[in-house]
Amino acid sequence: MSQPDPFSTSPVLLGGDNRSGTTLLSIVLDSHLDLIAGPEIDFLEPPNLGPHILGAIDLLAADSRLMGASKNTIDPFWYDGTHFVVQCRRFGLDFDDVRELVGKVMVVTGNDIVSFADRCHLINEIGELRRTRSGAQRWGLKLQRKITRIDDFARLWPRAHFVHIVRDGRDVAASHLRTVPDWGYRTIADAAQGWFEVVSRPHRIAPPGRYLEVRYEDLVSSPRTTLAAILDHLGLPWDEAVLRHAEYEHALFEQPHDHPAAEAAGKPLHQGRIGRHVQDLTPAQISEFEEIAGSELARLGYLSASTPSGDA
Repeated sequence: MSQPDPFSTSPVLLGGDNRSGTTLLSIVLDSHLDLIAGPEIDFLEPPNLGPHILGAIDLLAADSRLMGASKNTIDPFWYDGTHFVVQCRRFGLDFDDVRELVGKVMVVTGNDIVSFADRCHLINEIGELRRTRSGAQRWGLKLQRKITRIDDFARLWPRAHFVHIVRDGRDVAASHLRTVPDWGYRTIADAAQGWFEVVSRPHRIAPPGRYLEVRYEDLVSSPRTTLAAILDHLGLPWDEAVLRHAEYEHALFEQPHDHPAAEAAGKPLHQGRIGRHVQDLTPAQISEFEEIAGSELARLGYLSASTPSGDA
């Protein structure tokens, strides 16, 4: 089977485990004059991004109460599709925008937008629409845990740059268990294995010169230095606005639709949640996490359980 043609665009693709500061980083970078960065769009989950998404738009247009529907309050068949549309709205698109882009890509691809490459084609169109409207040079989007497929994304976007934000996995576990128990990791073992999976693979398979790994702790403790390194990696000039993200308008703040990290991301950078595992996890839980994921904790510079390291 022939490989799909690569895209000529140059997106900034952000990755990281859930509750690692990915939303905060996207909002900070969205403050830069030359970059329009959006939150995550889960584009691999719906059955297709063609007729299914068009049907999801019709459902939401007919009943706005479904905008905040959970898997328990909506027909499971429609959840991923309606969630995709809601996520597009968080990036500043309205129903008509999504309808138009879906229709355009269906015509170009000649199918219902099912394959990985065709799904990425729609995401590329979404990003380019936002970039054109904003006047920015580049667009960005969160891949979240999909950063583990960085090699696949790099082939389709040969001009893309990747920024992977990592956070002390023990703090990630504490945040999941204490803050988002309804959808996050349910056990320490799940958290350790999930975090290990996300942080251990990308740096080994990333294309040279296009991947940067940054620590959440450095972002909030030394923002100027850390952001200067990120912008240098992206080939963008310094912009003081990235240090004042909370002072600017962002599409996510205008259309949050119950995004779990929108409120926290709207606050100035602070170090308040570094090392939360020391208070929020038991010594036994910390030891269990370290037994499973200790090698990556060490590689990333996170020390023993007695040493605070780690977003809410």
